[in-house]
Amino acid sequence: MKAPIDATQEQRILEAVPSGLLIDGKWRPAAGGTTFEVEDPSTGNPIAEVANADSADALQALAAAQAALPEWAATPPRERGEILRRAFEALTERADELAVLMTLEMGKPVSESKAEISYAAEFFRWFSEEAVRIAGDYKVAPGGGSRLLVMRQPVGPALLITPWNFPMAMGTRKIGPAIAAGCTMVLKPAALTPLCSLAMAQILIDCGLPAGVLNVVTTTDANSTTGPLIRDPRLRKLSFTGSTAVGKKLIEASSEQVLRVSMELGGNAPFLVFADADIEAAVDGAMLAKMRNGGEACTSANRFYVQRDVADEFSHRLAERMGALKVGRGTDVGVNVGPLVSEKQRAKVVELVDDALAKGAVPSCGAELPEGPGYFYPPTVLSSVPRGARLLDEEIFGPVAPVIPFESEEDAVGAANATEYGLVAYAYTTNLDRAIRVAEGIKAGMVGINAGVVSNPAAPFGGVKQSGFGREGGREGIEEYLDVKYVAIKA
Repeated sequence: MKAPIDATQEQRILEAVPSGLLIDGKWRPAAGGTTFEVEDPSTGNPIAEVANADSADALQALAAAQAALPEWAATPPRERGEILRRAFEALTERADELAVLMTLEMGKPVSESKAEISYAAEFFRWFSEEAVRIAGDYKVAPGGGSRLLVMRQPVGPALLITPWNFPMAMGTRKIGPAIAAGCTMVLKPAALTPLCSLAMAQILIDCGLPAGVLNVVTTTDANSTTGPLIRDPRLRKLSFTGSTAVGKKLIEASSEQVLRVSMELGGNAPFLVFADADIEAAVDGAMLAKMRNGGEACTSANRFYVQRDVADEFSHRLAERMGALKVGRGTDVGVNVGPLVSEKQRAKVVELVDDALAKGAVPSCGAELPEGPGYFYPPTVLSSVPRGARLLDEEIFGPVAPVIPFESEEDAVGAANATEYGLVAYAYTTNLDRAIRVAEGIKAGMVGINAGVVSNPAAPFGGVKQSGFGREGGREGIEEYLDVKYVAIKA
């Protein structure tokens, strides 16, 4: 961004976003007429009001999805793919205004928001191509008496629950494969950041998505709104991105109707730096892995294990880089780090850092709250972090990098795996044999070797252990929305 966005431009962008519920192709208020405010985390001030749905609204959305399913499932794959392709192009064309919208409701700098719009759009492009590649099988039975036909069909109406930290990409990552597979859906975006989802839904309508295929329900009471949907036999699929604690409750609730379930849950990503690593490249990767989205990412590096011979050098370089970042409102020129999304989120970061400091950690930069409005927290590097510090076990979700020295490769891999989570891990080394050993030895769904970013629409995203199950992206992503049917044909 070369010039600041003024208040008039911001207001114009906000006013263009629908504020109602999308049910059966129509925007409408909540049944009870209630609304809730969306605030700018850089000021704490409200910037919009949107409809606050209840269970009756949600059930109407599910009814619309169920009614639209037969015709949508029978729609030719090419037609479904063309809608996604048009949506990809529309998101790309409108990236500038959508980036400002994202920054206003979520806080990240506009440059990062624009990068997310590009990333989000790629899911629509990827799954527009996957729509025509849904494969089956036909073969002669081994005994020769019959033919074996295997087909894949849309699983049915899906409930998609998305988080606040990537308000556009988390939606397209679920909606894209659902549309490609021929599923209908109800989307429940996070209450902190509903505006991007509402804007995206309107874009899909404009691109020809039929009424009832996508329904959007915004609410501040997720449990009472989505609970009846999960218990309803018409729903056949649940996809959730969020905390492990909430995910566990949803998995339990989904058992009543034996739903197909995908869970992308919490993370506690280790970042390993070996003595043979290119330290400059490792610091570059650390900045990406830690500071993408201001640290508010499930893929964010949470624990930096650095071999003792290079630990001081790495900590010093990382502190220099993080300490030089400019913190401020995301729409201002030159800002590198925006606010955290809420006061609650900032309080959790403060709590974790204070715990580490009380137990002996030493701040190399940051660790002090700034004055003024908004939910800002400075980029922080902590050295000499003791093993008992809570932030080594709990997801930080903020711009804080704890550095812990290690002695051997075995120590590093053991420390990396000493967590209930297993979403992603990072390792920097110039030794190919070590890279392979570490990648194989770390218990995570994704591993970045000499890479600070692993997310890619063409690759399967997901974790193991308490980081969840199922995959989003890649050819695996569409399989989550397809049932396998075997048909025996007598020869």
